[in-house]
Amino acid sequence: MSGKSPFDLDVLGSKDAKADIGTRLDREIERLRTTPTPVARAISTGDSLMGIFSRTRDIIAANFSELLDQADDPAKMIRMIILEMEETLVEVRASAARTIADQKEMHRHTVKLDRLQADWGDKAQLALSKDREDLARAALMERRKAADMADQLKAEITVLDDALRAYEADIAKLQSRLREARSRQSQIAARLESAENRFKLRNLMTNERVDEALARFDQLERRVDYAEGRADSLEIGGKGKKTLADEFAELEGGDKVDEELEELKRALGKAANKEG
Repeated sequence: MSGKSPFDLDVLGSKDAKADIGTRLDREIERLRTTPTPVARAISTGDSLMGIFSRTRDIIAANFSELLDQADDPAKMIRMIILEMEETLVEVRASAARTIADQKEMHRHTVKLDRLQADWGDKAQLALSKDREDLARAALMERRKAADMADQLKAEITVLDDALRAYEADIAKLQSRLREARSRQSQIAARLESAENRFKLRNLMTNERVDEALARFDQLERRVDYAEGRADSLEIGGKGKKTLADEFAELEGGDKVDEELEELKRALGKAANKEG
């Protein structure tokens, strides 16, 4: 195999060289032309993309208080809102991931196109150095095509940069609203539980079974009162029997009475003697 460059003078002058020159680069250019760019794919699915943005904007601008006030079942409504927000957040993140992937693919294309421009520029210079102005012109035209495609891709990359910033802002807002919605859900759940407990309590207080239970308590209290009364009556009956201490106390009390009686007698005797 010859080690000569495809742009050697003798090769440039051959008929086959004219057909083969830049074949690899031509194929690459053609592939880039026929392969839809990421932005083109995004435009082709613009309806779904706009749908996501529309849902995102609606959720961000939603008035939770108004929605809940108008709902017949606030707990169910807040669950639906949170579910919708979570699904939208997943879709927005997925769209952002696809956009990042498309942007990376575009960067790879621009690098390839920059190399193509350099290659075609080298070809044009070589062709002119060999007095092949026709080949130089063709190479410059191909370089111009590659440059135009690179400029288009760079413009599309700028558009995707703006889209990614919008995604980032929307994701942050969605996360904030999602936290708010979950907080409202907790508040609603607490209020609902409190209301249910109050309802159960009121229902319990007006329940006939409760009245029956209270009546049974009254009967039990009466039975306890009767048992206590019997015990008290036994104690009262026991008070009629004298204890040993009681008998000694009576003896001591009797002695005092006798002493007082003798004193009265002596006093009366003295009084009678004086009268006599």
